[in-house]
Amino acid sequence: MSAKDLYEKDYYADLGVPKTASTAEIKKAYRTLARDLHPDKNPGNKQAEEKFKAVSEAYDVLSDDARRKEYDEARELAASGAFRGFPGGAAGGSGGFDLSDLFRTAGGGGAGGAGGLGDLFGGLFNRRGSGGTRAPRGRRGADVETEASLSFADAVGGATVSLRLSERATCPTCYGTGAKPGTTPHDCPVCHGTGLTTRNQGSFAFSEPCRNCHGTGSIIDSPCPTCHGERTVLSARTVNARIPAGVADGQRIRLAGKGEPGVGGGGAGDLYVVVRVAAHPLFGRSGDNLTLTVPVAFTELALGSTLTVPTLDRPVSLKVAPGTASGRKLRVKGKGVRRKDGRTGDLIVTVEVAVPAKLTEAAREALRAFAGTQTADPRPEVTAAVEAVKAGV
Repeated sequence: MSAKDLYEKDYYADLGVPKTASTAEIKKAYRTLARDLHPDKNPGNKQAEEKFKAVSEAYDVLSDDARRKEYDEARELAASGAFRGFPGGAAGGSGGFDLSDLFRTAGGGGAGGAGGLGDLFGGLFNRRGSGGTRAPRGRRGADVETEASLSFADAVGGATVSLRLSERATCPTCYGTGAKPGTTPHDCPVCHGTGLTTRNQGSFAFSEPCRNCHGTGSIIDSPCPTCHGERTVLSARTVNARIPAGVADGQRIRLAGKGEPGVGGGGAGDLYVVVRVAAHPLFGRSGDNLTLTVPVAFTELALGSTLTVPTLDRPVSLKVAPGTASGRKLRVKGKGVRRKDGRTGDLIVTVEVAVPAKLTEAAREALRAFAGTQTADPRPEVTAAVEAVKAGV
């Protein structure tokens, strides 16, 4: 990848967001695309895999305020022609340097493969005008996002899930050196192991990846037979994650240090787990409260009764007072979702009259006799409105 390719990459277009998009909009677009394009969801689909890499690279830059600012500045300078005459710059000299090895070393072409972009721009636009170069430093591994499907009960009570992840990892043969076992890389004689070369141009000091070692700072004479000198390989691993009690559908949980491993001694990235909660056939949820609708007979509400209702652990008895109206909500304390502070929500039970579709003749006669004893109008407001219409009011 030449510098020209880098500056002309439109990360906003990759994520389908405008340049003015907020951090929340960028995150939402990335999560949607990453879920649809993830290799686990599209096995063997190379096109989806490449799009997933592009989306991850774009998000890695645009989700970081500092990197995003540097990226925007670089594109604006390139558009103004500030790089004309520089190898690989916007004017497009044929001697452009190749950044592919730099990015493979920085992230392996997987999710977040452009994690070193901020460092690259930081060296490229060295406004202090220093002529020196700086030694490459360890880079933090890329963050990884995946999904976990939970039952309703596990979401309320918490559970441990096994997550299968496909990602770039340190090569198990060369342990990340990129060299064949028994051999070691040696410092690049051009950049002396820094990975960067610097030259002054007017009031700017421009640093660029060393062309001799492609920005790695080292030369590999005998590449590793497994990773072919790239230092990382695509691998699968299983992570056991504890999902805390009370998580909601769509909630994003951060597991620190469970993402991709770092490069050059850098720390591992984080793993973000988006929780998908299955619906329950009986229970619903409103914040920390569980909800339940219980069909009852008219006589149970009119005369009063004691109902036995289920909870997520064991049934409880619920007293219904005589004259309770259909649709009334009754509360069972402490049978909801446990809060982070240790308190627990409630179970909200809605009682609704179940009208029988068919009646026996004896039941019909009993209801007719009951209806004959009723003198009070059950709908006085409606009756008054009808009478007003008849009277022409």
